[in-house]
Amino acid sequence: MRTFKDKIIRQRINSRGGGIEIDLQEFGHNGRMTAYQNYLGGGMLGRVASDCNIENWKENDELVEIAYELRQYFHSLTNTDDSVEGTSFEQNQNLPISAY
Repeated sequence: MRTFKDKIIRQRINSRGGGIEIDLQEFGHNGRMTAYQNYLGGGMLGRVASDCNIENWKENDELVEIAYELRQYFHSLTNTDDSVEGTSFEQNQNLPISAY
């Protein structure tokens, strides 16, 4: 699994979601990728999602893998306790991205 802590160029996390952005230069790509989480309402956060500013990035297996690992990393920042109150990454990925 890749490490992202030293590659984050922008980060905003709070009780209503947020996101992180990384520069993909160190991974051999000219672009940026984000992992983010939206507020669904009622104290619930949605699924951790990702996006990238590289055209057709979802057709590139390496970028898809980086996005998956970045989502896992973001989830670890927002869910420090996977016991009673926290949700596992797998459970989180079954939630909707947005309430709209």
